[in-house]
Amino acid sequence: MDVVLPVLDEAAAIPWVLGRMPAGYRPIVVDNGSADGSAAVAGAHGAVVVEEPTRGFGAACFAGLTAATSDVVCFMDCDASLDPRDLPVVAGPVAAGEADLVLGARPGRAMSPHVRLANRYLARRVTAYTGARVSDIGPMRAARREDLLRLGLADRRSGWPLEMVLRAGRDGWRVTERAVPYHPRTGRSKVTGTVGGTVRAVLDMRRRLTETRRLIRAEER
Repeated sequence: MDVVLPVLDEAAAIPWVLGRMPAGYRPIVVDNGSADGSAAVAGAHGAVVVEEPTRGFGAACFAGLTAATSDVVCFMDCDASLDPRDLPVVAGPVAAGEADLVLGARPGRAMSPHVRLANRYLARRVTAYTGARVSDIGPMRAARREDLLRLGLADRRSGWPLEMVLRAGRDGWRVTERAVPYHPRTGRSKVTGTVGGTVRAVLDMRRRLTETRRLIRAEER
């Protein structure tokens, strides 16, 4: 099973993450323009390394998805906030045919207040727009590769995770979640750790919500 790990200057966390990858899970590290040698560190620790020069979380995830070859593909952050040993919990229902998209639901108390608030709002919008009952638009997730490619995900920035859940839910996928632990990340977040990153993420996700709302209104006419 392939695991897509988008990376931007995560050299300090990569050894821990790759060292805990379960047997049978192949890490695909997508380097998104790191300046700290992340790609070399990942290669030295046995990962398949893909270079994606176009900046953006979605661009890195899409590059990893197209490089993957397994039936079921997992995604997760590579900042040591999530433990790869929890991947079977998330991927298992998809592999068993019990779900089409599984999200790793992080405990709310482990996130900062503003992230928790934003996450709760997004989860409620997903439920309102798609009927999929989720509590976390989490970065650890699993789905079938061919199904993901057919979704036609267009966002190449921070809206990618939200767009995936919105499109999957509206297409009638069985979307569910499994609880996973959440740990303090290594280094500063590229999104919530900077003002610019936070603003870009908010705008990207707002576009995804607006797009979905327009589709729903068009269908109601």
